[in-house]
Amino acid sequence: MLNDPLANALSIINNKEKQGQDYCNLKPSSTLLKNALEILNKEGYVGTFKENEDSKGNWLKVNLIGNVNSTGVIKPRFSITKGGFEKYEKRYLPAKNIGIIIVSTSQGLMTHTKAKEKKIGGRLIAYCY
Repeated sequence: MLNDPLANALSIINNKEKQGQDYCNLKPSSTLLKNALEILNKEGYVGTFKENEDSKGNWLKVNLIGNVNSTGVIKPRFSITKGGFEKYEKRYLPAKNIGIIIVSTSQGLMTHTKAKEKKIGGRLIAYCY
């Protein structure tokens, strides 16, 4: 039994990218995972993904394009105000304007740059660069 499916999925993506593979299968599928993968796809870190179904449940096949250097979840899920992003950018990202932090806000999941533009806070979910 998995305690954190998102952490498991990001770990698999990280490992498969380091191995140089073209795709990976993520199990189980969840709404949070699909939304996070959509953000990673829009930002150009992973390719397209497709949800498949078998007798044991749904799973995702993700095409990897070789753009992920590191990815992971942020635990505990820190609360963040609209002006407090810089502290966590320094902590989780390698340099300014490199990488993204995925934030859960009242308007859904988004990158930290979009949250700064909209001047809203939320909870930190994951990072990728």
